Amino acid sequence: MTLPPADPSPAAAAASPLTHFDAQGQAHMVDVGAKPATHRTAIARGRITMQPATLALVRSGTAKKGDVLGVARIAGIMAAKRTSDLIPLCHPLALTRVALEFALQPSEAQGAVECTATVETLGQTGVEMEALTAVQVALLTVYDMCKAADKRMAITDVRVLEKHGGKSGSWVG
Repeated sequence: MTLPPADPSPAAAAASPLTHFDAQGQAHMVDVGAKPATHRTAIARGRITMQPATLALVRSGTAKKGDVLGVARIAGIMAAKRTSDLIPLCHPLALTRVALEFALQPSEAQGAVECTATVETLGQTGVEMEALTAVQVALLTVYDMCKAADKRMAITDVRVLEKHGGKSGSWVG
């Protein structure tokens, strides 16, 4: 699929909110070299829904593959550290903190595991992508470890809850 040529004028480039495209409409990595390093934090959350019996396996630690949440936590941390390998235009970052928390949400009809990731750095660009990647991979790991018991699990509601630092300051959604 070929995209129509972009308006190459400087005004068109300045007007676009999509920072990963240059004035010619070509994808590029954003230059953050002139930005000051600031403390940056992002918090993301998502959930995986499952049958109540599957949630009971997760809670008890008796899933066939072992400690589901312990493995998911490590997977999420590793994923945050490798985000720039997965998302083509992300900058590699020296993360200073990656923390994942899980909350079990039992229900008679459908249980869920909620995952919240907090990621921090001292750098020139934000860590929203790292927080989102941590959540997604942690929830994918829960899916992988429980799929033999429940093929109808669904990952939902993955989003950034807040970010702090940088030129744009704080945002809470």
